[in-house]
Amino acid sequence: MLGYMQHKGVQMKEKRLTLNSDKRKAIANVFQSHWEREDNPKVQAWNKAIETYNTVRPIMKEYVEDIVRQHQPQDDIDTVRRMNNKYGSSGGELYEDNCFYFQHPITKVDDNGKEYESDNEIHLKFGLSDLDKRFGYSYYRKEIKAKGLDPDFEFRIEGDYSKRNPKYYTTESDVNSFLGYRNSSNEDKSVIKPTAEWDSDFKLWVIGTSYCHSRQFKVNEEQYKILATYNSAVEKVIQCHSDLYSYVEDKMKKLRLGLKSYRYYDQAKALADKLGVALNESILNESSSLALSVYSPENLASLLEDKVELTREQKIAMFRNNQQQSVN
Repeated sequence: MLGYMQHKGVQMKEKRLTLNSDKRKAIANVFQSHWEREDNPKVQAWNKAIETYNTVRPIMKEYVEDIVRQHQPQDDIDTVRRMNNKYGSSGGELYEDNCFYFQHPITKVDDNGKEYESDNEIHLKFGLSDLDKRFGYSYYRKEIKAKGLDPDFEFRIEGDYSKRNPKYYTTESDVNSFLGYRNSSNEDKSVIKPTAEWDSDFKLWVIGTSYCHSRQFKVNEEQYKILATYNSAVEKVIQCHSDLYSYVEDKMKKLRLGLKSYRYYDQAKALADKLGVALNESILNESSSLALSVYSPENLASLLEDKVELTREQKIAMFRNNQQQSVN
């Protein structure tokens, strides 16, 4: 029948694929994956930050152990252990820990110009559960995403705790459970979670209580600066994750708004082609307040490209130009 109609010169109009919310979400996921590809400078910076941390960590473990043993020699640890075996808890306190406080004595000047002795204090934590949880979300971002979870949920509320809706708490619970920040009695105990893995990676026996802050180890200025590089490496991982999220989310906000105004798949496909995004119709099976002209494939592509943001006057001029083109 098709051949007969084509033979007779009858042109059949191909039916355009209509979009719905699920299809738009699937398309948005493709764009997000494109912007999170490995050659993205933001992704490379994040990967580099993790690589730097992985390099600093073993070096700092040795450095911390050396400082701690200068203050508390192994012989002293062994002596307290023998006393414990002989006299019980009255023989002294020992604790195996991966949390350490260090103090660098300095001289400060008060508001009246009078000098006084003080300390610069630094806190190093080698257990994942002791570190800022955002570090865990950042360090294990790929693994969290691979589990179908959202590692960026903490950044999405932009520090506004009033935005913590039911979805936020569900995601927080799921991610914390995956990393081991949260555990339940009915879980498979044979699965070693990241927090448990990190907790057993590095610990030192120290004289003192389980309260980390009660154990202060004095260091000089040079030692203090070296110790500070560890915390800087931790913070860099979190910052690079934040930068990556902000970069991608800025584009995704524009994309989502634009996709809402698209009725047909071919409009999204035209946009993808202009941005070099590999969008295939098959992904649709897996899974606006502004005028349509503003978010045409040409204009939305322009907004999503990495270039200087348009000024207010330029945006107005572009909008008017699009309106004129629509009239024509």
